[in-house]
Amino acid sequence: MALMKRFHITDVFGSDKYTGNQLATFVDAGDMAEEEMQRIACEIHFSETTFVHAGGDEAGGWKVRIFTPEKEVDFAGHPVLGTAYVIQKTMMDQPAGEIFLHMKTGFIRVRFPGQDDGGMLWMQQNEPAFGPSVNHSHVTEVLSLTDDDMDTNWPVEEVSTGLPHMIVPVKKLDALKKVVLNMPAYVRFIQERRAKSILVFAPEGYEKNQTIAVRVFPAAYGIAEDPATGSGNGCLAAYLVRHRYFLRERIDILAGQGYEIGRPSVLALRAGETGNTIHVEVGGRVFYIAGGDWEIS
Repeated sequence: MALMKRFHITDVFGSDKYTGNQLATFVDAGDMAEEEMQRIACEIHFSETTFVHAGGDEAGGWKVRIFTPEKEVDFAGHPVLGTAYVIQKTMMDQPAGEIFLHMKTGFIRVRFPGQDDGGMLWMQQNEPAFGPSVNHSHVTEVLSLTDDDMDTNWPVEEVSTGLPHMIVPVKKLDALKKVVLNMPAYVRFIQERRAKSILVFAPEGYEKNQTIAVRVFPAAYGIAEDPATGSGNGCLAAYLVRHRYFLRERIDILAGQGYEIGRPSVLALRAGETGNTIHVEVGGRVFYIAGGDWEIS
């Protein structure tokens, strides 16, 4: 008799169903082999697929593993929100105001403020770590841009709140829209760097209520372009605060992403600096799409 595993599909950081970033979540997956998880993630071919151990753990959290189509990652943003949503909806006896996910980077808290906050879920990300900066000219070929497109008032800098991203500022939304990843140049650029994902941002929104526009290119993980990147936008929020991009030590803004690939997404970024510590939260809405059973070989 075949072994069946329950899975659920959600759209994360969307404004409605069929927007945002797709996620598949398998529940009661503690007995699944790592190789099977990777094969399933490759078959589904969303940006990420998550696998949850049933019952939580002794510390009150839920052990979660995250796989892209090509490899396991220690942390990713939209899988945190989508998985927390699925856990509360399908695995808990009653709703909770917050839950903790136990990931390879440690515990991540997810808050469920309810309708008072527009149905948003919020994840508290790890304290950011800032890595090296690189010359702007090193990324122009990678992104198929010109020197005039780059905003040299701000650094090209590696930032991590659990998964490193290279943050790249451009002057205008038009420059952001014309980015095309040059794969040979990209491979050379990431070869000896921790950050394999490149986040490019512009100080204009796709919609009137958005402050910034973002595109993220994590090709090393088997994703040509990501529709909505919670980890990357958390890094961006920390970057904006650290460098006083908006001339203040605290931000509460909306970012748009995924418009160029037909998956418009909205991410809420809150960050502030207290002493030498930057606190980062990323929020978004989650929409339930479908559930089913997967036959395990």
